[in-house]
Amino acid sequence: MSNGVGILLDGGNDRGAMRVGTAVVRRPGPWTPAVHALLRHLERKRFPGAPRVLGFDGEGREQLTFLDGETMGSRQVWPEWTRTDDILRQVAWWLRDYHLAVRDFVPPGDAFWRCGDQWSPGLIIGHNDASPYNAAWDEGRLTGFFDWDFAGPATVFSDLAWTAMCWVPMHARHVAAGEGFDDFAGRPRRLRLFLREYGYRGRPEAIVQEVRARMLARAEIIRQRAATGEDLFVRLLDCGVAGDMALAARELEDFF
Repeated sequence: MSNGVGILLDGGNDRGAMRVGTAVVRRPGPWTPAVHALLRHLERKRFPGAPRVLGFDGEGREQLTFLDGETMGSRQVWPEWTRTDDILRQVAWWLRDYHLAVRDFVPPGDAFWRCGDQWSPGLIIGHNDASPYNAAWDEGRLTGFFDWDFAGPATVFSDLAWTAMCWVPMHARHVAAGEGFDDFAGRPRRLRLFLREYGYRGRPEAIVQEVRARMLARAEIIRQRAATGEDLFVRLLDCGVAGDMALAARELEDFF
């Protein structure tokens, strides 16, 4: 059980996460039981790069362990460590190890994932948002990733492509520039470095095409869910995220 005064954590589209002692407490969602099953599987596998489930507090909020390290919070310009070759290597290694740890995870039959997809054999449960915004960085080391609410069924290939998109980065140019990235000519090299460290042996062009497809799909999901009045997706639409993703997909046509 959590004790003490909570400290509101900076950042996050859903808002409301608080640190109480060594725990992070948040309001649960319909997807929380499925995410907890995943995190408990990772704990059994002794995978170090994810929070552990501590249960629920007296107010019904989920409790997870706190990942030590510097985080993005609500900063608009990304810190320098998010743009280095070293972080590309460490994220690639984290993702490779995560995929090994999760490959034998079979979700509960009634598992509900936030984006509504259904698991079937041949898929894994991807983090689906292993971005700098959800990373913890401590003294030159990637501690891991938090905020697993968007975890859900995906192919290994798709999860690899989306994580590459976040870190190369492969956002729309004006978005990446606003976050402090300006080495657009170096992006093909950065992508190849990331894929090599992960152990991918396919064509980088295929990864770019998968990123384009997922960008367009996510933009459509944002529009659809915003139309139902779901608060998070309304905010994402109002912030221009769907439009930026559609623009990024067009810009990636000339990535190489």
